Amino acid sequence: MNRAELKAQAKEQIKGKIGILFIITLIIGVLTFAANFILSFIPFGGFVSTFIITPAFGLSLVRVYLNVVAGGKPVAEDSFCGFDDFWSAFKVTFLTSFFTFLWSLLFIIPGIVKSYAYSMSMYVLAENKGKSALECINESKKMTEGHKAELFILGLSFFGWALLCGITFGIASIWVLPYMNATYANAYNLLKPKQIEVISVEEVASEE
Repeated sequence: MNRAELKAQAKEQIKGKIGILFIITLIIGVLTFAANFILSFIPFGGFVSTFIITPAFGLSLVRVYLNVVAGGKPVAEDSFCGFDDFWSAFKVTFLTSFFTFLWSLLFIIPGIVKSYAYSMSMYVLAENKGKSALECINESKKMTEGHKAELFILGLSFFGWALLCGITFGIASIWVLPYMNATYANAYNLLKPKQIEVISVEEVASEE
């Protein structure tokens, strides 16, 4: 995994789209905060917000950035595109959190390792609507096998940018967040299994 190449691609892919990506992030951030605040006054409201609303918005973001790195143009309405499969997003989020928690009971390190093993689960779901949560998790585990350390280092490579966001009171995040999200979308595209195109004998004959 070439980190420099993934990040260089991301910089090109988000050019001219920072404004709309900021609007999408703002919509999701404001509505998530509002939902957390309102539902905190309702019994089990926190659970609904954490495991239903937040995962659906998370799926929306993943779809937005997969579209961006594919050359698509996001629109504000994309902020809600994850709600068409919110139940699957809930199951993926709940199970990955639960499994990571169980591994963390053994020790901190196994929990961290497994969090990277499960990190592509939502991306798998984003491209395979209706796929079961366990299937998404298992595909993520296969994809990240032998690459978890690389994903960890990729995350560390953004540490300086995270500091910049803090120093600028979050202003730098207008560019940094799209940069990071596009980079991770590129990493997913690099790791996912490539489809093998099967050409029939008739097609070969016709080409000749």
